[in-house]
Amino acid sequence: MLTLIIVIILVALVFDFLNGFHDAANSIATIVCTRVLTPAQAVMWAAFFNFIAAFVFGTRVADRVGKGMIDTEAVDIYVVLAGLLGAIIWNIITWWLALPTSSSHALLSGYAGAAIAKGGMGVLILPGWIPVLLFIVLSPIIGFVLAYINVIITSYLFRNARPRKVDSLFRRLQLVSAGLYSLGHGTNDAQKTMGIIVALLVAAGPQYAAWTEGGLHLFGRQHEIALWIILSCNGAIALGTMFGGWRIVKTMGDRITRLQPIGGFCAETAGAMTLIGTAINGIPISTTHAITGAILGVGSAHNPKSVRWAWGERIVMAWVLTLPCSAFIAAIAYLLIHGFLLIITGGGEIPHPSPM
Repeated sequence: MLTLIIVIILVALVFDFLNGFHDAANSIATIVCTRVLTPAQAVMWAAFFNFIAAFVFGTRVADRVGKGMIDTEAVDIYVVLAGLLGAIIWNIITWWLALPTSSSHALLSGYAGAAIAKGGMGVLILPGWIPVLLFIVLSPIIGFVLAYINVIITSYLFRNARPRKVDSLFRRLQLVSAGLYSLGHGTNDAQKTMGIIVALLVAAGPQYAAWTEGGLHLFGRQHEIALWIILSCNGAIALGTMFGGWRIVKTMGDRITRLQPIGGFCAETAGAMTLIGTAINGIPISTTHAITGAILGVGSAHNPKSVRWAWGERIVMAWVLTLPCSAFIAAIAYLLIHGFLLIITGGGEIPHPSPM
């Protein structure tokens, strides 16, 4: 059974890798499409900040995912496995369709769908879901508004500057804003997988739950989760970012609206402010929603007609489908796993972890 637990942890890290791969566009699309960095340089830059995010903002998001959204008494290792499979399958589908959907919401809804398949709707801890559901709407709006304000402020401050000088300045500043956004991406998205691994080990029993202990204190933030979990999750998402999801980069950086360095800076800064602010407060939001709203805000501030709203509508539709589709796929995965276990045990007791 120890082998099974290790395999599920590896599946969680595969999801984290795919999260970085799928969401690489969020971190690099603006800086690539403004030609500040080449794609290879951009993914290395984003991956670095994805990784160091492990040590900056604490683990409040992971705590909420691991303990505050699903009744842990109703969770077993097969629920966690099915939830991960649901999220992975949905990520692959949307990557193939070049849609920048939320890996975060795929994971959370997959986890919920598998748990509901096992124990019914009563397993959901509704207060824990309120911020998640609320910020499905709020995060793109916040990103939009902040980016819109950023464009107005920067346009006013540099209204008399020569365009070439402005372009040169914001090419350098985009390195900072892209780094900050990737820092927010790493601290928000990697923590969700940390929370899932914690839920897995708690479900596996006290002897495995002890693996989650041994946090540390860095940069004024207390990290309650074991260092090996923090490093492995942020390492996996950074590695995924390095490989990059090039099918989605074009959608994010070009098809919604065309960006110049000053617009890229405004969008990335708005996205970073949204992600870091919510992470500090332990609210698991979608990095995709935040940066998409910010890009739309930049385009609208310059010229609403320059925004290809049809792509925005397509993306929003994919967002709406993510929760039910990931949950449905995960529920089916759980039922298949449960059915398979019943077959191999001859209808007897399904195996669960035993003390080491």
